[in-house]
Amino acid sequence: MWYRYETHMHSREGSACGKAGAADMIRAYHAAGYAGAVLTDHFIFGNTAVPRNLPWEKRMQRYYDVYLRAKPVAEALDFDLLFGIEHAYGNSKEILIYGIDVAFLKRNPDIPTLSVEEFGRRVHAAGGYISHAHPFRDKPYIRHPEIEPTVSMCDAIEVYNFSDSAQTNARAAALADRLGLAKMSGADAHWADYEGIGQAGLAFPCRLRTGEAFVAALRAGKGRLIIGGKIV
Repeated sequence: MWYRYETHMHSREGSACGKAGAADMIRAYHAAGYAGAVLTDHFIFGNTAVPRNLPWEKRMQRYYDVYLRAKPVAEALDFDLLFGIEHAYGNSKEILIYGIDVAFLKRNPDIPTLSVEEFGRRVHAAGGYISHAHPFRDKPYIRHPEIEPTVSMCDAIEVYNFSDSAQTNARAAALADRLGLAKMSGADAHWADYEGIGQAGLAFPCRLRTGEAFVAALRAGKGRLIIGGKIV
């Protein structure tokens, strides 16, 4: 039996571009037959819904509170909701970070000053995992899509993003192959009736109840890509 997990999901409470609340996103994925999802709202330099003028600890708590408020809904549905972030590091390039928590964010108040490489080192030291989201995305809001992604700190590449074109996804897959990095799939879902729900993510042979278990399964290569709704 395979258990499906969304790896790239947003909410209205955490992402300014989110169109549905985290609870409704959970319900939509549960209805689609998924065992769980990682809530990866936009972080400090991205399209965040968290006020930028809050003191650091309160700001970080606001990110985590979106997850905490949605957790009881997930538990009632026996759905594994996990915490993550999507961090923008410049030129509309973003990385997905898994396996960290609010304590990690609070004890690193200098994150805004860090290079993406140094941020990556700290994430890894804390046991986290990094996947580059849609590395070759080319859309009207991106000013310089020709700029190459920074991947030296990445464990994986998102080679299938439902929101991206077949061409940019193929470039991402070629990059992962060339560098020997793991491959990820995600819907990049922002609303509960999004057509990408059920079409992307990873499938695992067991339930993953915690962020630590999710990262361990990624590192062990246990996940299979979900592409176009099919496990490949």
